[in-house]
Amino acid sequence: MYITQPWWLLLLVVPLLLAYRLRKKARFGHLFFGMSTAQALTKDNTWRTAVVARLPLLPIMALSLLALALARPQQRWQEQKIRAEAVDIMLVLDVSPSMLTRDFEPDRLTVAREVAGRFIRKRGADRIGLVLFSAEAFTLCPLTTDHAWLQNALKQIRVGRLEDGTAIGMGIATAVNRLKDSASKSKVIVLLTDGENNAGYISPTMAAEMAQLFGIRIYVIGIGTTGVVLSPVQRNPDGTYVYAPRQTSLDTELLEKIAATTKSKFYRAWTEKDLADIYDEIDRLEKTPIEVTTLQRTADGFPLLLWMAIGLLLLEVLLRWAWLRSITP
Repeated sequence: MYITQPWWLLLLVVPLLLAYRLRKKARFGHLFFGMSTAQALTKDNTWRTAVVARLPLLPIMALSLLALALARPQQRWQEQKIRAEAVDIMLVLDVSPSMLTRDFEPDRLTVAREVAGRFIRKRGADRIGLVLFSAEAFTLCPLTTDHAWLQNALKQIRVGRLEDGTAIGMGIATAVNRLKDSASKSKVIVLLTDGENNAGYISPTMAAEMAQLFGIRIYVIGIGTTGVVLSPVQRNPDGTYVYAPRQTSLDTELLEKIAATTKSKFYRAWTEKDLADIYDEIDRLEKTPIEVTTLQRTADGFPLLLWMAIGLLLLEVLLRWAWLRSITP
């Protein structure tokens, strides 16, 4: 609550003095009875005398409300209207068995999911979708603004649901198919992989050219160290994997070419911090202008206070000169 003209509050001194005078008079003054009829002297009507004794409080309360009304209390609040042009983003995630390699803690896929989840939380106005690929690709989540649902889908990602392999071109093409008809001026693919393309009937370069044709930028992230690392080498019948030291490699030349085709950028993530920094940079690069309009609204409280004061005065008049009309002995 905001007081527009606080100096009027000084008038509250008047009803305070009147209330003090009334209290002093009630304590030391002469005894009188106010009644509407002579029957008020009976025991059954003593409440009338109590009401009459308190009638002077009504104009005092009315004066207090009048002083508050003159001070013009207001309720103020602000509304912000935000207009932003959203970015359409497809996250394309490699879920081949090599993503379980343990050069990240606990493995590459778990870290990739967590960092992608933090990235999604920063993109409140954007539509984001999710494509998974190994030897084939499919859309786990189409473009959506329901980021809570997307986050839940991200947590459910597991390796082994698709045929083993790495079809980078298929992953890109699936995402392009989701973005090509988008009306957004800014369309982005964030591709994360840890291997070399060895599957799929669409080559990564062809898929990148398709993206370039539709004005889609592809940010490419190569995750993982190279050399001998603890990695899955065999899948058990129950779906678990056998781990052993294995030589891993990354086709950085191909990934750089994919990014260059769409005039975008290739990143190398050796550690979890590297990956987090990469997503932060992509987040900064894909910011769109936001227009914020602030509206200030106010609601005056003085009309209510004024009508309450008038109501108390009218009530005092009606009680004194009608229902509880006093008679003089």
